[in-house]
Amino acid sequence: MSELGLAQSTISEHVACLRDCGLVNGRVEGRQVFYSLTRPELIDILQAAEVLLDATGHKVDLCSVYGRHDTTEARR
Repeated sequence: MSELGLAQSTISEHVACLRDCGLVNGRVEGRQVFYSLTRPELIDILQAAEVLLDATGHKVDLCSVYGRHDTTEARR
């Protein structure tokens, strides 16, 4: 998924986690799956996270532990 800069398998794992936790539902149409939030209040949380990341997201990118330059091995 070039828009997110992540591999399809990584995104699939994250979506599976959200589904297993009951945060999203999937609806299959042909070869596509359309996901929706299971609780409307999740929109408020996601909007708050978006505001927070707009304000501090650059600090995450620069973090020596979790920044974009980091590798999976270094996180262990």
